[in-house]
Amino acid sequence: MDQIVRELSFAQAIQEALSIAMERDPRVFLMGEDIGVYGGAFQVTGDLVHRFGEDRVMDTPISELGGAGVAVGAALGGMLPVYEFQFSDFATLAMEQIVNQAAKLRYMLGGSVSVPLVMRLPCGSGTGAAAQHSQSLEAWFAHVPGLKVVQPSSPHDAKGLLLAAIADPDPVIIFEHKLLYKTRGAVPEGHYTVPLDKAETKRVGKDGTIVATAIMVVKALEAAAELAKEGIDLEVIDLRSLRPIDVPAIVASVTKTHRLMCVYEGVKSLGIGAEISAAIAESDAFDFLDAPIIRLGGAEVPIPYNPELEKAAVPQVADIVAAGRRLVRGR
Repeated sequence: MDQIVRELSFAQAIQEALSIAMERDPRVFLMGEDIGVYGGAFQVTGDLVHRFGEDRVMDTPISELGGAGVAVGAALGGMLPVYEFQFSDFATLAMEQIVNQAAKLRYMLGGSVSVPLVMRLPCGSGTGAAAQHSQSLEAWFAHVPGLKVVQPSSPHDAKGLLLAAIADPDPVIIFEHKLLYKTRGAVPEGHYTVPLDKAETKRVGKDGTIVATAIMVVKALEAAAELAKEGIDLEVIDLRSLRPIDVPAIVASVTKTHRLMCVYEGVKSLGIGAEISAAIAESDAFDFLDAPIIRLGGAEVPIPYNPELEKAAVPQVADIVAAGRRLVRGR
């Protein structure tokens, strides 16, 4: 029987995934600051505490390092914790547990244990939350062997990637852009998963490839639609997974379109676009390039509080349009 498809918000899709996972497996439980009665900093967990109780929707103290340590221990003990940070920036306080423990224990213990842990990190700018609450740090985590890192751009993928992450035996970090929580899209009912290692072609084109992440996928699609009016036909790939990166999908696209632009919100230097560019430079697709690769990333500054400066610090649709013209026409 075909699944019924409805329109849900990004936040509703995540909440539905959590509910389904908790109904299917009593080992799944949620941890995080203010995720209980308050419903989460961005109201994602909603009323789950009333449905599943405080033993499975646990408010934690204001100690990210402590909460992450409990989550790692619970995963080692056979539970399936989903830990929510209020802001991705606060995960910096828990890096020891994430990077030195969760990511390494399976390797260091010869595969005798696994750490089936999911961490949800609201990220990105656009809410006026200033420099300490608006960063895009996904490249930090994608640098670490032992972690899987994903970044959905649609409600469909937000649900499917989360359900896949909960079922995965290794730690998965999910970056959820805050501006996406209220966006809406088609989401099937019931249980389904989206692979943790596959990019998706969101728009087919022939004049160049845009590889984008999270909110930048939405902006890239809007920019591609504008450029199409000028006769520039760009392909848009939603990276979805930052570790591992679906290099074959990007290579295939660039081999066809002969041009590449990487668009991401994190700081440009040493960001995810650098890794994608290097992967293409090391592949057979390099010989097909008709223009230099363009990296369009965040400015080399902390995210400003001022709303106009905040917009200027990260790529916007107009920036992608201008870069698309340069990519295809050289100007």
